[in-house]
Amino acid sequence: MQSYYLTALVGNSVNWTHICPGAETRYTEDAFNLVTMTARKLIARDIPPLTTKHTGRDAFHLLSDFHVKHLPVVQDGKLLGILSEEDVFNHKISDPIGEYDPAHLKKAAVLENEHVFGVIRLMGEQRLTLIPVIDIESNYLGVIAQNDLLRYFSHTASFTGEGAVLVLEMPIRDYSLGNLARIIEEEGIKILSTFVTSEPDHEQMELTLKLNRIDISRAIASLERHGYSIKETFGGLEKGDIMRDRYDALMHYLNI
Repeated sequence: MQSYYLTALVGNSVNWTHICPGAETRYTEDAFNLVTMTARKLIARDIPPLTTKHTGRDAFHLLSDFHVKHLPVVQDGKLLGILSEEDVFNHKISDPIGEYDPAHLKKAAVLENEHVFGVIRLMGEQRLTLIPVIDIESNYLGVIAQNDLLRYFSHTASFTGEGAVLVLEMPIRDYSLGNLARIIEEEGIKILSTFVTSEPDHEQMELTLKLNRIDISRAIASLERHGYSIKETFGGLEKGDIMRDRYDALMHYLNI
């Protein structure tokens, strides 16, 4: 299977991360769409960049109009950096942006072939409401705003499709998605998407699974038989219904 690469640009350094080397992975349609979704496809064409000729007043108007706290600054088609609300507050509103100290502009951007996961990671790390997109020669292509990312994920079938959400808690060392998928699929249920939550230096993790069925009681019972701890369920049968199903199954087994 072909390996995929993620790229991220911070300042003048390009960081390449190799993922899935030689892995044999089965993708649902949504997962495949996520693998092929790049920054270029998420660019918001309606948010204009600032230039060095714009003033702080111009910046305030654009920040307010587009409900963001950051805007890219571009000169001759090249990205100079990202201007924040605080940068404008620290200057006279009539000052041209060209008079601002360029060293104070945040230097962060993603390459056009950056994967959507890398875009999210960098925006979170830099605490940005939007992120500029550039090509390998640092030519400015546009921006991706937080709302664009939320809108994209909200329209994927794994979010909009019917199905329950299951949250597991486990030691990180015990995590095996392949083993979990086998247990769940043996009950006729498919995993649509997964999210892993863990704190740095912690040995425990939470795994959130979006499944394609409302009734996941059999999957829950099977996971518990295999020693997995179920923390929460959402959108499926109520706990009372699950317990009643287990009781009925036990009575049937005992022929009572």
